[in-house]
Amino acid sequence: MLTCVIFDVDGTLIDTEVMVKKSLQRILLEETQKEYSFPDLDFILGIPGHVTLQKFGIRNIQETSRRWNKYMIDYKDQVTVFAGIEETLQELKEKRITTGIVTSKTSIELRDDFIPFGLMKYLDFYVCADDTAKHKPNPDPILKFLEKSGILAEQAIYIGDTIYDYQAATSANVKFALAQWGAKNSEGMKPFIQIEKPQNILADLKISDL
Repeated sequence: MLTCVIFDVDGTLIDTEVMVKKSLQRILLEETQKEYSFPDLDFILGIPGHVTLQKFGIRNIQETSRRWNKYMIDYKDQVTVFAGIEETLQELKEKRITTGIVTSKTSIELRDDFIPFGLMKYLDFYVCADDTAKHKPNPDPILKFLEKSGILAEQAIYIGDTIYDYQAATSANVKFALAQWGAKNSEGMKPFIQIEKPQNILADLKISDL
């Protein structure tokens, strides 16, 4: 029986794509003297920032990450909560379904980028990038969530928008639901279910009161 719904954050609960990509474009232009288009950066959605910088050959990760986070502030007004998310989280809480997040954001990034939207009151547990040594697509963050919550893998489903989310959930033996409203594509994924919009989550997952 499904008793727990775990969410990714970026691309699933909130739309941060413009903020992340525009600030990264600035950093990469400074560091590599190359211009990258938005499609060039699709692959970075869903992985920790320091991993992204490593993939571009950035050496001074700590200092560059600091500047990247500073640049993000310039685009924070373009971050929004996906329509229907808050109402869905509220209804899940009313139905006594355990909820939470597993995110590639650090705890500081979660504080700065997510908590101001006021959604944490609906969430029971959370795991950030600095809570585990390994990150998505490794299963450790989801396994950490199960450990913290006491939920069995077969009782949970993870809703996310990237191949990294799918791989982490699958490796943790947790069902995966693809958030179509935030996903760029589903190549390489075989999700348990695809959900068109947040308003469909409860009906599609057949969630009723516990």
